[in-house]
Amino acid sequence: MTDTEISRRGVLGAAVVAAAATAGLASSAEAATESADACPYPGVITGHADSLHPEGMVWDPRRKAVLLSSTRHGTASILKSDGSVTPLVSNPDPKIVSTVGIAVDVHRNRLLLGYHDLGLGTRSTPETYLKESGLGVFELSTGRQLFLVDLSLGDEPMHAADRVAIDKDGTAYVSDPAANKIYKVTVDGQASVFADTSVISPGWQLGTGAGVIGLLLHPAGFLLTLQYSTGQLVKIPLNAPQQAHPVTLDRAIIGGDSIALRPDGTLLVVSNNLANPDGIDAVIVLRPTDRTWSTAHEIQRVEPWPERLPTDVLVTPHGDYTLSGRPDLLFKGETTDDFVLHRI
Repeated sequence: MTDTEISRRGVLGAAVVAAAATAGLASSAEAATESADACPYPGVITGHADSLHPEGMVWDPRRKAVLLSSTRHGTASILKSDGSVTPLVSNPDPKIVSTVGIAVDVHRNRLLLGYHDLGLGTRSTPETYLKESGLGVFELSTGRQLFLVDLSLGDEPMHAADRVAIDKDGTAYVSDPAANKIYKVTVDGQASVFADTSVISPGWQLGTGAGVIGLLLHPAGFLLTLQYSTGQLVKIPLNAPQQAHPVTLDRAIIGGDSIALRPDGTLLVVSNNLANPDGIDAVIVLRPTDRTWSTAHEIQRVEPWPERLPTDVLVTPHGDYTLSGRPDLLFKGETTDDFVLHRI
């Protein structure tokens, strides 16, 4: 991998290799039913904020706005339709170096942020690099921090909490591509390992690239998750995670980064080549053959996607959007004030 190809996933994969050698469904549904008189977003939003580099986004039905995370600053911001942003979480706890996954729990007035340190944040340190990892819980209305949950669970040499999904009872599920795990966090902050490598991708070994990233909660009572390096989509029953199994696809989605469920039951997937040369900047639509999600077929694919390196996908009342925050620049020691949301 050349210097210009280095990315968040690539560095994560390289770090795992080195260590091994030495060692919103709810928000989607609410978005679909938002009133039509809400201020619409345009087809392409070019955002502007001081080296924000957002990697995750979520629809806030209260504000009728998109909220963004920040790889560079570890914050959360409100995106306006003209591309400007307003801070929501502007002075996070020092443990929060980079925010990635972002979710809202409207009924409990909570904002949840997956955070980690891949060496890209302004407050990254050697002590926190690929060690500090968790879930930040904030008051949605004010951005006030409520508490943090440490998710550096287990004996794995490194951790990087990433995407977040919330159940109707407030339980959160968080993916970790460094440890290749999914964590379960109760409303009061009790954390445990929900699924690990043996469940998500049997046979996959630490040191072979980034692990599980994309994550969503299906209303039928199971998680769908993407394994970045293998390209597998995995179904995990909430009441029996050991019965997890890969969804049969027409082809593996190498570099699959984020997923979102549409109201019609189809699945949006964004992929990129941040850590795997076989990945492609693309948007893919999958349709299951039945309600069990044992098999799904690709019904649409747009590649290459118009925006470089899409990392997240979101269903809103005004259309479905991808997010491109240029994480590759950070790994080259560069920053940009621009990011792009592009309607699908």
